[in-house]
Amino acid sequence: MAAAQGRLSDGADGMDDAEDTAQARGGGGLPPAFRAAVDALRAARPRPQVEVEPTPAPQRLAPYAYALEAVVVDGEQELADGRLVLLHDPAGHDAWQGTFRLVTLVRAELEPEMAADPLLPEVCWSWLTGALQARGLAYGEPSGTITRAASHYFGGLAERPAASQIEIRASWTPREGLGGVPDTAAHLSSWCDLLAQVAGLPPTGPGDASVVTLPQRRGPQSR
Repeated sequence: MAAAQGRLSDGADGMDDAEDTAQARGGGGLPPAFRAAVDALRAARPRPQVEVEPTPAPQRLAPYAYALEAVVVDGEQELADGRLVLLHDPAGHDAWQGTFRLVTLVRAELEPEMAADPLLPEVCWSWLTGALQARGLAYGEPSGTITRAASHYFGGLAERPAASQIEIRASWTPREGLGGVPDTAAHLSSWCDLLAQVAGLPPTGPGDASVVTLPQRRGPQSR
């Protein structure tokens, strides 16, 4: 997929992949809470600029997993991309402090001057927490890393302009509601808000005044 480094995966039917993962871990079928959480993700409708599709989920992080990948598009141009993984362990997980966990990777290219801003990591983390808070979502145990990288080209590639990239890797525990099911559709919407923020798109509603914004990033790459 992508604005940054090519497609994250080739894609697959997400529920079938979730079924396969459950069987591979000896699940004997999907737990009702996990199935309900996945159904909510599949039914969610993100903002038009964010294209979301199922992708194969990791099989070693939890007994049950479901994954989506997304790209932010503007016409024929891609601005940012990412992956969101829903993990479920019916027995609970001490590190999660719950039975569900959301894990994400988000990335986009930036102007070199913007990438050099010393406040960039704090700003990007505020985009993640601000997106969750703006939708009133309860969550716990957030953790993550913000990585920025620069590429310079030489020799036969010397004509290429220098490129800079920001990458957000994070995870958090969505608080469970009725039936032990978190509001995964709302968490997906907040994640799409994060993708749009990283891509430099304006918010669809009133923004969080506590979240610092950066200038529009450079023109995106063509597909």
